[in-house]
Amino acid sequence: MGHVRVYTISDTLNRFRRMNGYNVLHPMGWDAFGLPAENAAIERGIHPADWTVKNIGLMKEQMNKLMLHFDWSREVTTCHPDYYRWTQYLFLQLHKAGLAYQKEAVVNWDPVDQTVLANEQVDHEGKSWRSGALVERKRLRQWFFKVTEFTEDLLNDIDLLKNWPDRVKQMQRNWIGKSKGAEFEFAMQGVKTAPLKVFTSRPDTLLGVQFLVVAPEHPLINKELLPSANADEVLRFVQDLQKVQHMEEAEESKKGVFTGLYAQHPVTKEKVPVYVAPYVLSDYGSGAVMGVPAHDKRDWEFCHANKIVEQVKFVVEPAIQQVDQPMSQVEPFVAQGVLSAINGKYAGLKSKQAAKAIVQDAIQQGYGDHATQYRLKDWLLSRQRYWGAPIPIVHCPTCDVVPVPEEELPVRLPLDVEFKGRGPSPLATADAWVNCKCPRCKGPAKRETDTMDTFVDSSWYFMRHTDASNTQLPFDTKIASALLPVDVYIGGVEHAILHLLYSRFFSKFLYKQNAITDTSDTKPGHGEPFNVLLTQGMVHGRTLKDPETQKFLKPEEVDYSDPVQPKVLATGKPTLVSYEKMSKSKYNGINPVDVIATEGVDATRLHILYKAPPSEVLEWDDTSIVGMQRWLAKVLKLSQGATLTASGAAAIPVLDAMTADERDLHRTTHQTIKQVTEGLSSTFALNTVISDLIKLSNQLSSASSSAQVSPTSPVYQQALQSLVIMLSPMAPCMAAESWETLAPASGPVFDQPWPTWDPQALVKDTVNCVIQVNGKTRFTLPLPVTVAQDVEQVEQQARATTQGQRWLADNPIRRAIVAKNGALVNFII
Repeated sequence: MGHVRVYTISDTLNRFRRMNGYNVLHPMGWDAFGLPAENAAIERGIHPADWTVKNIGLMKEQMNKLMLHFDWSREVTTCHPDYYRWTQYLFLQLHKAGLAYQKEAVVNWDPVDQTVLANEQVDHEGKSWRSGALVERKRLRQWFFKVTEFTEDLLNDIDLLKNWPDRVKQMQRNWIGKSKGAEFEFAMQGVKTAPLKVFTSRPDTLLGVQFLVVAPEHPLINKELLPSANADEVLRFVQDLQKVQHMEEAEESKKGVFTGLYAQHPVTKEKVPVYVAPYVLSDYGSGAVMGVPAHDKRDWEFCHANKIVEQVKFVVEPAIQQVDQPMSQVEPFVAQGVLSAINGKYAGLKSKQAAKAIVQDAIQQGYGDHATQYRLKDWLLSRQRYWGAPIPIVHCPTCDVVPVPEEELPVRLPLDVEFKGRGPSPLATADAWVNCKCPRCKGPAKRETDTMDTFVDSSWYFMRHTDASNTQLPFDTKIASALLPVDVYIGGVEHAILHLLYSRFFSKFLYKQNAITDTSDTKPGHGEPFNVLLTQGMVHGRTLKDPETQKFLKPEEVDYSDPVQPKVLATGKPTLVSYEKMSKSKYNGINPVDVIATEGVDATRLHILYKAPPSEVLEWDDTSIVGMQRWLAKVLKLSQGATLTASGAAAIPVLDAMTADERDLHRTTHQTIKQVTEGLSSTFALNTVISDLIKLSNQLSSASSSAQVSPTSPVYQQALQSLVIMLSPMAPCMAAESWETLAPASGPVFDQPWPTWDPQALVKDTVNCVIQVNGKTRFTLPLPVTVAQDVEQVEQQARATTQGQRWLADNPIRRAIVAKNGALVNFII
């Protein structure tokens, strides 16, 4: 149902734009490689290629039933060689630019199957989904994309994304995580090694350092450097951490071990103990941090959990303190303030001033400098899995790492492999495929057996859609540049970080390579891939639980005789009802094909658009879809009760010749056109778009049934014509049928121009004039617009009413103030 929602939204906008005269590219493709397809194939004992092709067929069937208008000539499938050939080509361009490289990284390692696991393949107990073995953390040589080369561009250009949701932009900023501060050096004591470098965003707390903490992977955690009395305990602690998959659990426990090593404080020259703990990340800064328990909550908890010092040293205090209430010593003070007396020459300085002074002294004395750190890390793209795009690299004993020549692409994924589902990837044992000749020296070599993360496939597919049949390049620069960036990009908020960030990285790289150029001042520029971003919420299903056991109930375990309050079939007790993310384990999933077959495609589309704003979670409920069915029936009945002219165009209404009722309907029609057009153009409030159309149809029904407006009236016919046309992007079947009834000779409804609103039609004949007396609102008086702007006529009309006699009586008017074109008049008496 999530697919139904996102594709119905995109199809609605696609049809709307086409009817407004735009040349619309609305393509479809298949992100077909990856873990889910491979796992499903393993479970069923079939090849991932067969499983993928079968599912693409099923999805196409669903899309056709939903009446989705896609340009299938632009179709791409990421697991086809004609697509991943260009994924490999882009990998080579990144490698050539020095942005694809290998280094060691910590991975999840299954010691039984001897394979690397993705995070999704490790259960909550840290065990392998395959073998059940306790997963280890192991360092392996992996492939990376140097995303950090574009860190500043990725961060600064977020400000260009005016049409992205604020929360998505903030998520991007937080993921990049820029922190300004300083880096200080602490000389190690008793061991011959380089000083320990630590980064901090609070240089003003330097004199409050009472310990240092290094990551488990830090070079200091080495048997040769650790004191003999501590080495075994430290190495055992680190080894045990390697058995813990969910490192956040180890972090929350605040466990750490003293290494036996000491560093010298660069200012006070005191001995500072060095600890090792999992909360310090090896790839953040230098893999070491300052421990300032008085001014950092995490350091405070770590210090007390490991009993590091008896007395915490507070070096910053609030700028304003009550004399009889000294600063609390039972919790850290994490705000900025004033440096306390124990800071020597820095005492009395505000935090910002102290930070500048401390760093300046560190620069002069050679133990520190200004520094900036980022949370963003390079993209680890290696996957030790079979079902992915092969990395186009050859490993030669003579030439080392050698890229596959572009003319030899694609490096095809062999399909005739032994697919056991256990042990290492089938690629590693496919000798005929692995063993090859080095492209450089022609000697014996071996292919890279890692495949690419599927995010690589999906980080550039929108570019391929612009030129999907190109056999010479991923896309032609002129063709792609004329269409990119994507005008409207629709997808789940769950992709708000990685997919969007990696797509921005690819786009910026290709922009700098001149593979894409900016062609319009109205676009974001700087290689940003998406102009408008519309993130739709998830679809939650009605979930039933047994009130006694709290177990999820299967449909056959429920008595639905009262659909509003279902009961447990076995006990007769009312079920617990909630709305949760659809999943097989909760038995709350809905098959879109079944809904369409039962309720109709248009009712299904309208229901999913109407139930909630696109960005919010939608609680799917079959019982309320009947409302959309009734409305569609009403529109069809209205269409059958009126016939347009033979040409299909309603006669143009003349304002001066209209009755009051016709003017009212005419105004509603043009107000609806305005609101629906804005809703489909910019606000994307599709639920209110449908609500506006329902109101127009209700007024049409009321006008015709009460004979207020004749169905043959130009006003009525224009209103009905506009209603059916505006309905067509969301309910194409019923709109098409209604239009054929209205104007069979005018061609399909989708070929009709989108209606436009007349500003003159929106002007009201009457206004509800708010009457104030001495600035206080007293009553409302309906008046003709021309009268409301004439203060003498307003006074005359007001005094003639009962309320006017009450509040104005015979008092003379000293002054009258007219505001809002007569919508408000204030009489001063």
